[in-house]
Parts: sequence; C-alpha cells; structure tokens
Amino acid sequence: MTEYTPPKVWTWDSESGGKFASINRPIAGATHDKDLPVGKHPLQLHSLATPNGVKVTILLEELLAAGHEGAEYDAWLIDIGEGDQFGSGFVEINPNSKIPALLDRSGDTPQRVFESGAILMYLAEKFGAFMPTDPSKRTEMLSWLFWQMGSAPYLGGGFGHFYAYAPEKFEYPINRFSMEAKRQLDVMDKHLASNEWFAGDYSIADIAIWSWYGQLVLGRLYDAAEFLDVQSYINVTRWAKEIDARPAVLRGRMVNRPFGEPEMQLHERHDASDFENRTQDKIGKS
Repeated sequence: MTEYTPPKVWTWDSESGGKFASINRPIAGATHDKDLPVGKHPLQLHSLATPNGVKVTILLEELLAAGHEGAEYDAWLIDIGEGDQFGSGFVEINPNSKIPALLDRSGDTPQRVFESGAILMYLAEKFGAFMPTDPSKRTEMLSWLFWQMGSAPYLGGGFGHFYAYAPEKFEYPINRFSMEAKRQLDVMDKHLASNEWFAGDYSIADIAIWSWYGQLVLGRLYDAAEFLDVQSYINVTRWAKEIDARPAVLRGRMVNRPFGEPEMQLHERHDASDFENRTQDKIGKS
C-alpha cells in the first residue's frame, strides 16, 4: 500500500468513492428547488429508515400505542441516494441536510426540529412520555442519550464505512474502528448486566441506542455480527431482543423503508390503517 502524504491545503476534486460517495460534499445548502409535501397531521416527518431515522418512527409508534392521539403523523420518504435531502424545502427544516427532520405545525408558528436526538427529546417532552420525571433518572437518561449521539458515528462512519462500504479495505482503519465498536458494546454490556434498561424504565435512550447497537447485535447492520462476535455480549443481546419484540418497534422499522424485504417496506405513513394489511404474522422478523 502506498503511503498517503496529505497536501498542505486539502481540496475537493473528485468523489471519495464507495457506496455513498454521491451524497458527500464539503459544502452545505440546497442544490435544487423542491417543496416538501404536507399531510393532514400536525407532525410532518421527512425521513428514511436508517438507524437515525427509525429512532423517531419507533418513538412515534410507541407514543400512539401508549394512547397519545396527538402523536399521529405523516411520514414522507427522503431518498438520500437521489439527493432529496438537498432540496430547498428539506434544507429549510434541516440546514445540515441529514435525515430525519420534523416539522410540528400544531402551534401558531411551525416548529422545525432536526438531529434525531433533539427530535426524541422534543417529542418525549411534548407528550410527557418515555422520559423520566425524577431529576436523577432524567439526568442518567440524558447521559445515555448523548452517549449514543457521540458514539454511533464511530460505529457508522467509522466501522461501518471502512468494513462494509469503502471502495477498498485496509487493515488499519478496520482494526481501529472494530476495536472501538467492541469497546462500546462492552460499555453497554457491563451496564446492562445490572440494569434492565439504560435509565430506569424503557425510555428514549433505549430507543436511540437500540436503533444502532440493538440492530447491530441482531445482525441487521453491516453483515458484521460474526466479525464482531456480538453474541458474546449477552446482556446487550437480551436487551436488544426484548425491544425487538415490541409491536411499535416493528411498525417503526417499516416506516420510510424502501429497501429490504418487500413485506417490511412502508414508503410513506399517513395513518395507522397503512399497517392493516401488514400483520406481524405475515411480516415475521427480518
């Protein structure tokens, strides 16, 4: 392997290669004019069923299952492979051009919310659910929520990129980020050895962490379960399976999903009736 010598000033002169090269660029802002659709519910979600995307759809389905009728929502598909996240309407909601993005039209002035962790907190506080009210437990929950937000880029952009998506595989970055992914799993496993959930009762911290690490140990991310020996993390596996069995989690995984098994795909979601012909018996688990 030829050693790379960085230039004095980096310039962008070509795509970086790999599966997601076309969506990466060193500048922000819209590339084209495109208005976003508006549905019948106050909550308008624009997303894709990536780990960050399913955090929000899982929470919304959990809120509805818990009886919060105001959590009804319209979920519109953002196809990042086609550059939908760079449309002017989407950039108005999220200047960072990343999914998910939420627009709450329930008040006098529409409220935009971007970054998945911020959306989880916004919805949990709005409906008073899946967030502890005890100050100590709330602080613990927030610590784990922000742990996920800070840690997952090493799993996704680090391990996932170099192990699964990079155009060439090199030992150093794969070893470096495999070590970090396993360290993170060990942090979780040690905590869950004496805790059923991450912070008291089932909360948005569990939803956020599960969307990345739960799906990893269940074999749904990067085809890396064997490589990372995820089954050795027995407490994480127990926790992941328990969340995976929740009906709202299954529904949340389906929303804005244009890939994978056809029976698991629900490109748009505008009403609970959208799930009527997709019962759990027919779907099973992917």
